[in-house]
Amino acid sequence: MSELLAPAGNIEALDAAFGEGADAVYMGLKSFNARMRSSNFAWNQFEAAVEAAHKRGKKIYVTVNTVAEEMETERLYRFLAYLDAVHPDGLIVQDFGVVRMCQEFFPNLELHASTQMNCASAAAVNLLSREGFKRVVLARELGLEEIQAVKNNSSAELEVFVHGALCVSESGLCLFSSYLGGKSANRGMCTQACRRLYYADQEGREVSGYYFSPHDLQLIDRIPALVQAGVESFKIEGRMKSAEYVGSVTAAYRYVLDHWQEDKKGAIETGKRMLSTDFARAKTRYWYDSGKAENFLNPNQAGGTGIYLGKIDKIRMDDMKLLDTQKEDGVNPEAPKSVTVRTPFALLKGGSYDPDIGDSIRLHKKDDSGRESHKIRQVRGSGDERWIDIPSGFSVGDPVYLLQTKAMSKRYQRVLPSDLAAYRKQPGSQRLPIMDLTPLPKDGFQHFPDGLYVQVSTVKDMFAILGERQVRVILELNSETRRDLLENKVTLPYSKRQIYISLNPFCPQGSEPELAKTLDALIEDGFHNFVANTPAHIGLLRGKKATIIGGPYLYAFNRWAVSWLENQGIDTLITPIENSRKNLEATFEPNQRRRVMITLFAYPALFRMRFQLPESYDFSFFRDKEGQVFKTLSTEDGSFVMPEAPFSIIDNMQRMQKAGFTHFLLDFSRTEVNKNDFRFITKALYKGDVLPETDRFNWKDGFYSPEKLENYRKAQEREAEAKYGRGRNVRSGKNRGRR
Repeated sequence: MSELLAPAGNIEALDAAFGEGADAVYMGLKSFNARMRSSNFAWNQFEAAVEAAHKRGKKIYVTVNTVAEEMETERLYRFLAYLDAVHPDGLIVQDFGVVRMCQEFFPNLELHASTQMNCASAAAVNLLSREGFKRVVLARELGLEEIQAVKNNSSAELEVFVHGALCVSESGLCLFSSYLGGKSANRGMCTQACRRLYYADQEGREVSGYYFSPHDLQLIDRIPALVQAGVESFKIEGRMKSAEYVGSVTAAYRYVLDHWQEDKKGAIETGKRMLSTDFARAKTRYWYDSGKAENFLNPNQAGGTGIYLGKIDKIRMDDMKLLDTQKEDGVNPEAPKSVTVRTPFALLKGGSYDPDIGDSIRLHKKDDSGRESHKIRQVRGSGDERWIDIPSGFSVGDPVYLLQTKAMSKRYQRVLPSDLAAYRKQPGSQRLPIMDLTPLPKDGFQHFPDGLYVQVSTVKDMFAILGERQVRVILELNSETRRDLLENKVTLPYSKRQIYISLNPFCPQGSEPELAKTLDALIEDGFHNFVANTPAHIGLLRGKKATIIGGPYLYAFNRWAVSWLENQGIDTLITPIENSRKNLEATFEPNQRRRVMITLFAYPALFRMRFQLPESYDFSFFRDKEGQVFKTLSTEDGSFVMPEAPFSIIDNMQRMQKAGFTHFLLDFSRTEVNKNDFRFITKALYKGDVLPETDRFNWKDGFYSPEKLENYRKAQEREAEAKYGRGRNVRSGKNRGRR
């Protein structure tokens, strides 16, 4: 029987999910999960939840679905040891380093491949199945026929998303949020760049729109077909959503799963009615209908969700008495029963519905800089003067939307016991065993000579880079280059042994059979060097006369991930463009640095989309509210969004050479190469000059991390105490102030 899997971003959502018949829930703890902005669970709450679920015959899966930097690996090891002691039913993982640690130290932990791992075909599923994965969460950009084909040609359990928010970018491949400030989607810090309002010039005038904000997925009427296709688990998205949302959506899908065989049409219609109170975005079946962007993109639809309630007309501050929820959760039994807090209240104007106590709303800042969900706790006044409490940080003119009404709310039996004192497991202080990567050959790798590499997207651009000092060229495999290499047999300016073929990081089932034939033809024609960017590529190239370079989308941010790639026969790799200098040097000891290539210049793909953009998007450039400019590219192989200002750290090459790194990349993918511009860039490269009007991405500052900021703050306080505190004590034991 297929499993219904619901999200549990907090205790109330856990109660709602199990109360409405979910077979399992997935949840995150306070670290290493892809929804760091949700409440998540404390150690004792999680331990109690696992025990309570098992008593009910239910399952708990824990999300460990972010990439970890090298300095975090010991904490990650302790976290996994804690999970091994608590015994959840599965770990949803993205980082190959997590996989390698579990294989080595925690073989009893069941592994599920996260959708962030970008698995969209049978080749990817089978590779991971051989690596010990029991289940794979498929990428969301697949249709029913593709899912059926994956099931027919693979061995692991399949899990698919059936309801909730979509990402515009292909699963696991979005770099936009990370580019804007280090808040990486691969680190659970996504700031939802796809939901933002953007501005473009069309026909000589500036227009605005939510150009990349997709509709929400709803597959209630596809459940019978997916059951018959053999899908083992149906996943509801929404760890950031309210308990009311989780309960109502879970109930609808539970009903269809339980009744479709006796009355398919009636069960689906009942399920749809149950979902009619989901005041979210417009709904789409996404790739289950077609890949036309017009079916799931509407630039006139706000990036948020809900029924429009109007804009904030006035704000005032009032005292509000609230129950102390800590007492109810059993965390602090001695806490007072209520507290009084100073709270903002808002008067709304322009909507057609008056929100009430218990309703869930979402507030948007008018400049589109932020949004927040909130459950109304108090209403004051009446008629045209009804004031509702709101969270702080919002102002007059901000729009407000209704998510759910109080009538949709239900009280559920508590899953967790009221007293959590008996649940005391926490990560310990274990030391992570040292990981030594395989020693490199004395003279490096024959297939990976030291020097400068250049990546391009067309054969024409290969001619434009001739005459410079690169040692190898990387050619992107796309529809155009496949035709030129295999059908047109065009003349190439480099020998085949000097050319690396870089494979598209998104490999859907619909394209996999053709890709397999293409790879066989290329190998037969004399091409033997390939850059793999997804587990599917590793599976397709395994056992063939091919050398595999690990591409940047395999996300090796720590040496445990590098070790996993070694076990797949991949000894050399291109580091992710999100990476920082500090983490790169921490991951690779000086004697290991000849195995890694550093990208020095690129126009990174911030969004990679499987579809072509709508014809109405007749602009090449657009900007955000800060004035930062981005460009679009729509091709027969999909669409891309890139920054107008390229990423560049070419002035760092000499420094990195001194540190022991020997391989460097100039990436001109998706950009027509101008010979004069190319010479200008390479001249600046060898002189060590800084390129003007470029961006360094995360190279200097690394990923955004609240923990790093907190540690920095504490260090500053300790430094100030050491500098000033001791001096005051020496003088008189009193605070005389600084002179």
